Amino acid sequence: MARPASSSARQDVKNDLKALKEDLKAVSREEAERLRELAAKADETVRERSAEMKSRAQRLYDQGLESGREYYDDASERFDEYQRYLVERVQEKPLASTGIALGVGVIIGLLLAGSRR
Repeated sequence: MARPASSSARQDVKNDLKALKEDLKAVSREEAERLRELAAKADETVRERSAEMKSRAQRLYDQGLESGREYYDDASERFDEYQRYLVERVQEKPLASTGIALGVGVIIGLLLAGSRR
């Protein structure tokens, strides 16, 4: 009679282990699903943040481009003004302008020749 009791105990242990194994499988499936959901949420958050940062970078780029255009237009206008001023002065006093240009050329030539020695 001792044998059936140990056989029954053995069967009980097998049943308990089988139930434990099934419980572990169920918990593993639940945790895997929970991790998939968390990964999906994280992926969505990263995509949203990435889109926000891309949009912000595009706005900053556009602002920089607009500022650059404004600076270029301003510099171009000033250059044109100085060019017209210079042309007018040269036309008013051609000999003085030629003399000044010659003097500046001689000075630059002497400076370049002096640096080669």
